[in-house]
Amino acid sequence: MRDEHLGRDHAIVGPTAAAQHINVRRMVPSARWEPFVEYFWLVRWSCDLPHAQQVIPQPCIHVAAEIWDGVPRLLVNGVTRKPFTRTLHGTGHTLGAAFRPASFRALLGADVGTVSGRTIPMAELTGRDDVAAASAILDAEVTDERMVDVFEGYLDLHDAAKDPVAERINALVRVAETDRSLVRASQLAEMAGVSLRTLERQFTAYLGIGPKWVVQRFRLLDAAAAAHTGAATDWAALADELGFSDQAHLTRAFTAVVGTPPATYQREA
Repeated sequence: MRDEHLGRDHAIVGPTAAAQHINVRRMVPSARWEPFVEYFWLVRWSCDLPHAQQVIPQPCIHVAAEIWDGVPRLLVNGVTRKPFTRTLHGTGHTLGAAFRPASFRALLGADVGTVSGRTIPMAELTGRDDVAAASAILDAEVTDERMVDVFEGYLDLHDAAKDPVAERINALVRVAETDRSLVRASQLAEMAGVSLRTLERQFTAYLGIGPKWVVQRFRLLDAAAAAHTGAATDWAALADELGFSDQAHLTRAFTAVVGTPPATYQREA
């Protein structure tokens, strides 16, 4: 299993403080699961005192081995509009799978909107027990590679087939992520050759969230990336570049997600 730079580090809120408590490793999936899972992420932590780690939610489903009501489970974390925070204490680890934006539907077998804003054990959605796999992943002596093998072994219990609609949506989401000039959902619809209403229905069914949210979330992540550079930032100019009506609009949207205005966050982060 090889390491690869995957995901967006700027989704980690307060990366300087986070680095004092957590270590993150990302690993690529096997060829069988590469069409569905973008990467596996492994977080190890060591915190003498409780540490609340916030992450900016992105438009994809994460399934992670965690303790749920005192029992190890594989928890499905649906796309949420709310800030996402986990409080860590002592030492420990967790392994998660970041699914490609539209690809979790292949395992769920239903509209992904049914899990939006929810955290729920995988077994309750698919009927396949997740306790044994989660227990093995969370074992203190397990190696990184063995964790991924166990996780993929659990995924192998599910019949997941490629879906051309999902692949098209994944391509659209990738464009929204990487093209900073894309600031409106209507631009995505035009690119897809469908009406905005049709695109909204497809995104809700496959991602659990609409295209407007997806586009704005990536532009907010671009704002977080600017804050993390530590360089002086013209927030009014950046707001205009990222498609916000003005700096106040960017400030409101950023504060709702991160908890502080971007200029304040830059000074603190």
